[in-house]
Amino acid sequence: MAKKVAGTMKLQVPAGQANPSPPVGPALGQRGINIMEFCKAFNAKTQDLEPGAPCPTIITYFQDKSFSMDIKTPPASYLLKKAAKLKSGANTPSREVVGTVTTKQVREIAEAKMKDLSANDVEQAMKIILGSARSMGIEVKG
Repeated sequence: MAKKVAGTMKLQVPAGQANPSPPVGPALGQRGINIMEFCKAFNAKTQDLEPGAPCPTIITYFQDKSFSMDIKTPPASYLLKKAAKLKSGANTPSREVVGTVTTKQVREIAEAKMKDLSANDVEQAMKIILGSARSMGIEVKG
């Protein structure tokens, strides 16, 4: 018989840095999920990613207190800021340009995020990433 799903929750946890302190501990604890078990499993799954990269995680927890997690790739904005070597995006994105990325870098980001995007091919995924870059005030050079 299949396990009964008690609910789902979303967390954004730095890769390889899950620990029982807030915000992770209280969010899991109030739903009856074993906090240390989650931290060990999450850190093991994200050890091949860049340490500290924010990883959106969808946790499905069951009535028997077990859980499963789906770890997504880091957000496009994080990857764009890293590629452009920026701390943050523009305050007024339509008026100011805070950095530039190349088309090659946009393609690499699109390929990395392909499994999490609703695009059929890399060209469409690049358009999604270009939109994110434009809304952050990052210019794309050929």
